[in-house]
Amino acid sequence: MKLWSPFSGGEAKIGRLAPRKSSLSGLTIGVLDNSKPNASVLMHRVAELLAARTGAAGVRGWSKPSAARPAEILDDIARGADVVLTGSAD
Repeated sequence: MKLWSPFSGGEAKIGRLAPRKSSLSGLTIGVLDNSKPNASVLMHRVAELLAARTGAAGVRGWSKPSAARPAEILDDIARGADVVLTGSAD
């Protein structure tokens, strides 16, 4: 078994957040489902409510095969959505 300690002294990569959109009006909201139970239902419902409230053009979804695997479809998501909701929880 391999254990990883957050105190191991590894070098952290710090990135910048994408600039916030001034409005979601006319934009496509993407949802990246991590394949955990109920994640798709919850995130799609939040995206639909957000789209209705903000005038977004619509909602489009993508799925990862499992929460433990990286999303190999990031380029497709970037082409197909202006903003993306994703999350992970148990």
